[in-house]
Amino acid sequence: MPVTLVSILEGRSAAEKTALLEAVQGAIAQTLELPPHDRNIRLAVHRKGEWLLPEGKSDAYVLVETMLFAGRTPETKSALFAAIVAALEGLGVARGDVFLILNEQPRENVGIRGGIRADLVQLGYEVKV
Repeated sequence: MPVTLVSILEGRSAAEKTALLEAVQGAIAQTLELPPHDRNIRLAVHRKGEWLLPEGKSDAYVLVETMLFAGRTPETKSALFAAIVAALEGLGVARGDVFLILNEQPRENVGIRGGIRADLVQLGYEVKV
């Protein structure tokens, strides 16, 4: 169920963009033990001058914002952060150029499968606590 936004600066090829999305999604799916079909990830590409990066960051900077159901342990969150950073590092993004944000939502705050409150839906997997 996670919904993820990956933000980058312009300058990457279409293949590089796809690889970034696949790397982040793969790390999320593996760490949270999600079924392969459970994906909702998008890419925002910003022109230089439209995004003031934190001082000391390169043009390879990647911001990953993920909204997910509340309930994961701090250990699972740490594992998720490490998996995403490792996946991006494998694509040449320096560890210091990755920033990660988790936005946890109670299931009753999310409408899925035609607008049904998520706490009323059998997800097919457990939200690990």
